[in-house]
Amino acid sequence: MSDRYTATRTSLRTAGIMIVFTLAFTAMMSQTYRATRPAIEASEQEQKMRLINDVLPPGSYDNALLEDFVAAGRTPELGLDRGGRIYRARRAGVPAALVFEAGAPDGYGGRIQLVVAVGADGRLGGVRVTAHKETPGLGDYIDPRKDRNKTQPWIGQFAGMSLADVAPAQWKVKRDGGVFAYRIGATISARAVTNATGRVLEYAAEHRDALFAASTGSAL
Repeated sequence: MSDRYTATRTSLRTAGIMIVFTLAFTAMMSQTYRATRPAIEASEQEQKMRLINDVLPPGSYDNALLEDFVAAGRTPELGLDRGGRIYRARRAGVPAALVFEAGAPDGYGGRIQLVVAVGADGRLGGVRVTAHKETPGLGDYIDPRKDRNKTQPWIGQFAGMSLADVAPAQWKVKRDGGVFAYRIGATISARAVTNATGRVLEYAAEHRDALFAASTGSAL
């Protein structure tokens, strides 16, 4: 038997073993994914609800909030360059609030992701930062978990405000001629969140009726 034949046979055997191993590994990973997927999805849903409950009291609505939404495509007014969701809160079938996935593209460290609740009356239920890259110990006070002032976190000043209280042109930090507080040395972070929140309020006022009337899961 020639060395060439032996080498070819060995290569084919090795390739066959690798194919079998790959198929077995792929099947195992697929089964693992199918087994863990429900738990992962449940954890993601739970995390979303925790954030939403921070900006919208659970007792203010009675529908399955995460199942009642409109899909937003690229929406610059909301700071969404890749799209997002707008959840509709209802109580006894009556519109109660809209919960926006939104963003501020101009944070000091880049994009700041937000969740913003706006009541059917146009008032803010609250604002929360869901992701950011602001400087630790300086600009990260926009996240109440990082804010050293636990009794009156900076982001709490938006709750209950509306366009009737503060005109659109005044949704700025005081340094820019607006009415909202900021921390010295970290203006950019506060500016980005404040401006983005004002834009969400304007969008909600303009599109509220259409958003509540849209079919569940439909795209804007």
